[in-house]
Amino acid sequence: MYSHKVVLCGVNTSKLKNLTADEKHDLLVRAHNGDTAARDELIAGNLRLVLSIIQRFSSRGENPDDLFQVGCVGLIKAVDNFDLSLDVKFSTYAVPMIIGEIRRYLRDNNLVRVSRSMRDLAYRALTAREELSRTLETEPTADDIAKKLGEKREDVVAALDAIVEPVSLYEPVYSDGGDSIYVMDQISDNDNTDENWLEDIALREAMGQLSAREKNIIDLRFFKGRTQMEIADEIGISQAQVSRIEKGALERIKKSMK
Repeated sequence: MYSHKVVLCGVNTSKLKNLTADEKHDLLVRAHNGDTAARDELIAGNLRLVLSIIQRFSSRGENPDDLFQVGCVGLIKAVDNFDLSLDVKFSTYAVPMIIGEIRRYLRDNNLVRVSRSMRDLAYRALTAREELSRTLETEPTADDIAKKLGEKREDVVAALDAIVEPVSLYEPVYSDGGDSIYVMDQISDNDNTDENWLEDIALREAMGQLSAREKNIIDLRFFKGRTQMEIADEIGISQAQVSRIEKGALERIKKSMK
């Protein structure tokens, strides 16, 4: 799934280790019993999970190294606080912890950058609006301001909008002394819910347990839309073999995602 080399914080992500469910459980038990080497191995073995999550925030223009480090903080918290008595997979517990850490970082570092030229135009427009308010004895329109400045109306409107203090998606709208509710929590997004994201990450982890041939066949079959016969011709095996490998891989994926 991550065949290309990407280096984040000095880590070659193409060489990140995949841990099986049994390996994770064994390392969690040892780590909670004070085995620091097991704790380090568990953290290193889940860096792919952090990498998957920070890709969700790639469009925000943040430094990937910074997001990766913040995500690792969330991962470490998940490792140290995971309750072994819980009947849940470690990744199911860790994903919200990592996402929460990244959201807090983005909330605390949320700065909207406005270019100097747009900022200057906005301040000139504000000055012109004050002057026109006195001479016209009424609130000037955007057209009035643009005409006085010799600028386009749309440029004046955009500049004034740019310096308005934005409402952050992470602005708290309610707090009862415990967890706060933020603006983002009130916005619906049916395509990118945390549930869908968890399912996507669970699928990536399950795919990571397949052999190279199984991954190739699943990728060609379900992500590239090839028929079993087309796949058979491409990789040089029979259609019956493709069908058997596909069926076995799907069963392993389903079992891993339970």
